[in-house]
Amino acid sequence: MKIAVIGSGYVGLVTGTCLAETGNEVTCIDINEAKIKLLKEGKLPIYEPDLDVYFERNIKAGRLGFTSSLAEGVAGAKVIFLALPTPPDEDGSADLQHVLSVADQLGAFIKSYTVVVNKSTVPVGTADLVRERIQSKAKCEFDVVSNPEFLREGAAVEDFMKPDRVVIGTSSPRARKIMEDLYEPFVRQGNPIIVMDERSAEMTKYAANAFLATKISFMNEIANLCERTGADVDMVRKGIGADNRIGKRFLFAGVGYGGSCFPKDVLALYQISRKHDYDFKIVDAVLQVNRAQREYFFQKITGHFGGSIRDRKLAIWGLSYKPNTDDIREAPAVYLIEMMLQAGATVSAYDPEAMNNIREKFGQRISLAKNKYEALQDADALIITTEWNEFRSPDFDLMAAKLKRKIIFDGRNLYNLENMRTLGFTYYSIGRSRIISQS
Repeated sequence: MKIAVIGSGYVGLVTGTCLAETGNEVTCIDINEAKIKLLKEGKLPIYEPDLDVYFERNIKAGRLGFTSSLAEGVAGAKVIFLALPTPPDEDGSADLQHVLSVADQLGAFIKSYTVVVNKSTVPVGTADLVRERIQSKAKCEFDVVSNPEFLREGAAVEDFMKPDRVVIGTSSPRARKIMEDLYEPFVRQGNPIIVMDERSAEMTKYAANAFLATKISFMNEIANLCERTGADVDMVRKGIGADNRIGKRFLFAGVGYGGSCFPKDVLALYQISRKHDYDFKIVDAVLQVNRAQREYFFQKITGHFGGSIRDRKLAIWGLSYKPNTDDIREAPAVYLIEMMLQAGATVSAYDPEAMNNIREKFGQRISLAKNKYEALQDADALIITTEWNEFRSPDFDLMAAKLKRKIIFDGRNLYNLENMRTLGFTYYSIGRSRIISQS
């Protein structure tokens, strides 16, 4: 099947590459000429585990191509995916300008029946808007389908190739058949293709992300209460996670969620509720808790130093919002760095993959280390904000030698409390009330 994917970010590149892997002829389209040039040279502009293997294989096989021309890219395509950014508008609502701008142009380019697929995360009713925009110029039949993505950055290729479920929003039997045929190779193990109306599919994406964000914020509230009552959030997590009605995932306390999806999608869902005169109290609380969690962790840091970190050198391990990605959008580390700089501290930072993105964000305002140990040199404390595997079993003796003071603020609860005590570190974590202190 000939497929066009408009937008070559995380979702677009993974979608296009994985669809090419099952034998489809895919063209990825992006207005960013520099990005298209990079892709044509066989280079990926993002870090995503395993994507490079599929990417190189399908370029070599001639199934995956790239262009900056919309007309050229969609020519002859039976299915056109819209994988365009929908960033928060000034009020937090999803900004549809990119989606609707492309929809305005598509009608003039499609020459025979085409399925146009909203892969972007969009408010309820967007499929109707896209349909109206295309219809204004189209001279052939087409259908607009909502097909939300449920890809986890860091595991996006695996999620696409072996999805838990595929959600298809359409009222057209013709479009349904094409979409089911397209996804059939990915669900051969029996995971469901769930077909529903377009509006329900659009709501499903927001509901899923908001619910997962709610679990995270709930556990952060439990963690804060654990610190006040003497309970241990790790034990609580194990105790409730064994209940199959709750599940084990998204129950880890920390410094809050970040990334390209949860922050904007939860905020967008809240704005959708307001526009429909509904006070979505739970979602509002999730947003407030996530903001407060970053500030609460920052207060732990400043509190240790008597309320001021001016002229302190602080080291940070982990800059991406989660492991196995270079994405720093809404990353807790970014917020903490801003707060530390405003408070007069100097920052030395390290991340296995996100250094270039952080350099673009902060420039010379912080120093970036070549490795995790270099970041510690003469620092007053280490702050951990991302649970990369390479941070889990470090050389603590070398850390002690590099740090000016043996102090760790662990925003991801990577280390055992008793081990920290034995090693002589002053150790702060999340939701574990015992502060291991040697000072």
